[in-house]
Amino acid sequence: MNGQFGEHITVQIDGHVAVVTLDKPPNNHVSVDLMRDLADALDAIDGEVGLRCTVLQAAGKNFCAGADLVSRESAGGLGAVNPLYDQAVRLFSAKKPIVAAVQGAAVGAGLGLAVMADFRIASPDARFAANFVKLGFHPGFGLTHTLPRLIGPTKAELMCLTGRRVKAEDGLAWGLVDEVVALEDLRAAALRLAREIAENAPLALVATRKTLRGDLAAAVRAQTDIEAAEQGWLRDTEDYKEGVRSVAERRVGNFVGR
Repeated sequence: MNGQFGEHITVQIDGHVAVVTLDKPPNNHVSVDLMRDLADALDAIDGEVGLRCTVLQAAGKNFCAGADLVSRESAGGLGAVNPLYDQAVRLFSAKKPIVAAVQGAAVGAGLGLAVMADFRIASPDARFAANFVKLGFHPGFGLTHTLPRLIGPTKAELMCLTGRRVKAEDGLAWGLVDEVVALEDLRAAALRLAREIAENAPLALVATRKTLRGDLAAAVRAQTDIEAAEQGWLRDTEDYKEGVRSVAERRVGNFVGR
């Protein structure tokens, strides 16, 4: 099933592993269409009996730099938060294990995308950030559920309330990252882990993962409904407008609480 899903998602097969590449220059910013195409690709992989694991990788210097809040196209996508989160829930509903290869920025929704995977292999330049508060905004993509589940409530609160960038090595200590390898070895390391998973019995893999993840997709659905409601009113505030400006201008926001 080598092929293209939409304009920016490609799938190549390596034995029992599907290698999915996100390529939306320059920073792989998210949109409803991009997440829909990715979800379609994962659905197709789930439907192929011979495929047992997925590598999710990205072209360019950044894994996914979140939403481009300045561009008109992305602003429209961000406004449609429920359709975006519909696709996020579809990603969490995928049946087969996913190994993410993360380089550069995994910020905002890009962090949500990385956390959606079962495992994260990162290069030393990888940076993980839930920078929503710097935008005068509320976390989304289910991160208020998935991040505490992965790294614990205190570390998750630290990331969400400071918006700080977490380096790959720190992420390794926190459990946010499973392995740090040189950038030139990143894709090979992710593929190596995926092959190790894929050498096992496919029905047992799916069943075991389903038990371990439990009702994660349903929990993400419930949490994104809450997140979307909070984002809805915050989007109308002066602080949000200032946050978008300040991030675009690479400065600290002058927030007023309105």
